[in-house]
Amino acid sequence: MTAVSRHIRSYVLRQGRVSNAQQRACETLLPRYGVSFSEARLDLEKLFGRNAPKILEIGFGMGESTAVIAAAQPGNDYLGIEVHTPGVGNLLKLIDVQALTNVRIIQHDAVEVLRHMIAPGTLDGIHIFFPDPWPKNRHHKRRLIQAPLVSVLTEKLKPGGYLHAATDWHEYAEQILAVFAATPALKNTAADYAPRPEYRPRTKFETRGLRLGHGVWDIVFIRDA
Repeated sequence: MTAVSRHIRSYVLRQGRVSNAQQRACETLLPRYGVSFSEARLDLEKLFGRNAPKILEIGFGMGESTAVIAAAQPGNDYLGIEVHTPGVGNLLKLIDVQALTNVRIIQHDAVEVLRHMIAPGTLDGIHIFFPDPWPKNRHHKRRLIQAPLVSVLTEKLKPGGYLHAATDWHEYAEQILAVFAATPALKNTAADYAPRPEYRPRTKFETRGLRLGHGVWDIVFIRDA
């Protein structure tokens, strides 16, 4: 049994309040835009009905950035993974209101989705934006971005595909940079931290933090050919 198969969950299901609109979206729209977890490989081209770049997002939160990116990049297809129902419902609402045809959602543990559903060498990019930093030392083992998972993520990328993480917690940024750099098949696109790519929108929380002098760090690596 590998370290990834024994993984410690990087999230706690604090669902919070699910609004009536979010609940309705899950009931009415998840059958249309959702993908049920399965221990079988997912045919991404069949899922989206076309041959186009496929981007996986792990932990999309409330989905605002996902919707902005998908709307601005209609030539790409986006598969978002999130466990929390309020966020799933909110992104479903955004998909419906904005008539986005290039977003699908899996509400399940990302590690299990990667293990069973995503075939090697099928992704053009992976986004992990603002994962839980688990700031207390005793909780660092719960951080999502660690060497065993990054090895799996790298395997799922096509040659030339990119892995993009962003965090507003500097100590976590240092860890992410070190883990990515230690993965043999990955190559940094910058000397250390990358400028924020234009496709990643700033969140309201991020903009407020930057005004207060807080930092945000983007780490962007690509898989060697």
